[in-house]
Amino acid sequence: MKLSIIIPYYNAADTIATQLEALSNQQWAEPWEVILANNGSTDNSLKIVERYTDKFSNLRIIDASARRGKPYALNKAVQVSTGESLAFCDADDMVGENWVAAIGEALSKNDFVASRFETKKLNSAQFKMKSAQEDGLMAYYPRFLPHAGGCGLGVKRSLFEEVEGFDEKMPLIEDTDFCFKIQLTGINLCFAPEAVMHIRHRNTLRKMFRQRIGYGEYNVYLYKKYLPLGMPRITRKNSLISLIKSFLKVVRIRNRKDFLIWVCVFAGSVGRIKGCIKYRTFSF
Repeated sequence: MKLSIIIPYYNAADTIATQLEALSNQQWAEPWEVILANNGSTDNSLKIVERYTDKFSNLRIIDASARRGKPYALNKAVQVSTGESLAFCDADDMVGENWVAAIGEALSKNDFVASRFETKKLNSAQFKMKSAQEDGLMAYYPRFLPHAGGCGLGVKRSLFEEVEGFDEKMPLIEDTDFCFKIQLTGINLCFAPEAVMHIRHRNTLRKMFRQRIGYGEYNVYLYKKYLPLGMPRITRKNSLISLIKSFLKVVRIRNRKDFLIWVCVFAGSVGRIKGCIKYRTFSF
């Protein structure tokens, strides 16, 4: 098998059919498979997934409910997959036209690749925000190594095994951690703009706020983890300036888009405060 596409899911009944329908229409000259990892869904996600078994020549559904968390489901699915390369998808997003062929070809030339994100197709007008991954890889603060969202990442199996997969202690931003681990082995993360992934944002302010708080918290965890490995140290002075700026951005709000951006920045700051307390590290 040339490529294994890994999709973890948990209570994704509202969105997973969109992803599977798009994947079922993909064509590539090389053999590929889809592995769906059920992380303990309590809705009818499994029934929806089972309807697609006849639409794929190689589709498997596995039980990954022994431990809750996306990283566990990802690692479990990789264990049963057979592809020389691996590509990861989220159950609430949607692959673009010819994505399988594009990510497969990108992996034939590079060991580690990231898709291009598109945010207009799956989001209502009030929740449309441009992704930092529409034009290239995402930068990290403090400036360390580039990273990319986990949905649309592709990697050679040998590299995945070398870094021992995703960190199961991280329920969020495990993809950023994974990007760092791979690059610290000396392998570059390459942007594959022809491999388009349609990304779905959280569709309520409450969900968006909670997600960004989690991102902020686990970014402190990452900072503490990679500080001994070359991540630049953040001074307390710079941390304080960053915190003040995040709060003052409220005065720049002129429209709905500005407000959404401020909510994300503010929630991330709240999360970082939480992370600083939890991990006893000062990072802003």
